[in-house]
Amino acid sequence: MRTPILTAFFALATSTFAGNWPAWRGPAADGTTPETDLPLHFSATEGVKWKIDLPERGNSTPIVWGQKIFLTQAVGTKRTVMCLDRKDGHTLWQAGPGWTAQDVTHQTNPYCSSSPATDGERVVAWFGSAGLWCWSLDGKEQWHIDLGPQKHIWGYAASPVLHGDLCILNFGPGERSFIVAVDKKTGKEVWRFNVPPPAVSEGAGAGNGYSGSWNTGRVAKLGAQEEFVISLPGALYSLDPKTGKEFWHCNGLNPVTYCEPIVQSLVGRTADGPPVNHSFCAAFGGYGGFSIGVTPRGSGDITATRIWQERKNPQRIGSHIASGVLAWLTGEPGIIQCVSLETGDTLWKERMTTPAGRANTWSSLVRSGDRIYAVTQNSDVVVFKASREKYEQLAVNSLGDGLTNSSLAVSDGQLFLRTHKHLWCIGK
Repeated sequence: MRTPILTAFFALATSTFAGNWPAWRGPAADGTTPETDLPLHFSATEGVKWKIDLPERGNSTPIVWGQKIFLTQAVGTKRTVMCLDRKDGHTLWQAGPGWTAQDVTHQTNPYCSSSPATDGERVVAWFGSAGLWCWSLDGKEQWHIDLGPQKHIWGYAASPVLHGDLCILNFGPGERSFIVAVDKKTGKEVWRFNVPPPAVSEGAGAGNGYSGSWNTGRVAKLGAQEEFVISLPGALYSLDPKTGKEFWHCNGLNPVTYCEPIVQSLVGRTADGPPVNHSFCAAFGGYGGFSIGVTPRGSGDITATRIWQERKNPQRIGSHIASGVLAWLTGEPGIIQCVSLETGDTLWKERMTTPAGRANTWSSLVRSGDRIYAVTQNSDVVVFKASREKYEQLAVNSLGDGLTNSSLAVSDGQLFLRTHKHLWCIGK
């Protein structure tokens, strides 16, 4: 089923944070940056401003505000946020709770895998069963709340979302899975949405018996209203960010979902000429599960309006990039795929070229102008063109620093990358 053709598109999303990278997936929460002067060629010895040792492994991505970098980090039995000086990476302060309970997780997912978030006044971090914590930017504790135990065989990964007066968190996966919003100034709970069990659908079997969402979700304006859009087991959901009430959901995913949904709010003109608002949302199941595309219309269960479903997919862990009606998808085997959001059709598919052919990746894509940056688990940074026609690799930059499952943060012409050993600052 094809959507109406729009002859012109203009993205509505704009960045209000300029050179800051205030949260997981950046200022627009979609992996894009307005900066276009990012390094293209570098190595472990060229183009590196500094790198620092990290005390333990970690999968979280750093965030940047002004001259401060914030990074979640497990240190023994402590769950902490590190605040670093971006000039040279030295620690300005480090704080967080001690936690002696033996939380369940997977060996590939170390503790403190959630990235922090900041609005320039406070920094918020989630530590699973150890709670949701908030500090001022100079390290003074503002509040913390106990949301109870988080328990899943693979651990957790969702990051806090700061929006307006609220901090929104996807607390899960596990039997106690819910989305909660608290007052960002006090930590007082404002609303809670309990995650429904996955509907029995075409995609319900994929997942090897497991269920869970590791999504962070994002607030986006679809038409005239703001919506919190998030992939949950079995379905893509939209909630009112002010109240937590459901706007709509679309079934067709399997019960496991790692990467963030794509949300594109577009305006253009139909063939007849009148201006229209048009939106595309796409969601992606993990474990090789199903993908779906929808143009949200109506309320409640809008599965009948789904415009496409793709049933043959690679394992997808890292999140994707979109521009207009095109999307570039990343897969765990290192395969990049360009698709049409209108139809779900694949326009091209190619494996990244890396040293020794090791292109596997868990990291999320970042787009700067017509360049897209990808990070492999082997700490190679691949740059390719945001092209509709074919895969065009522009550079591969090898840091040779072993394993990384983190994603790039971008600020003022610099790239920040966390490996299991170091935090790197690359660029001017």
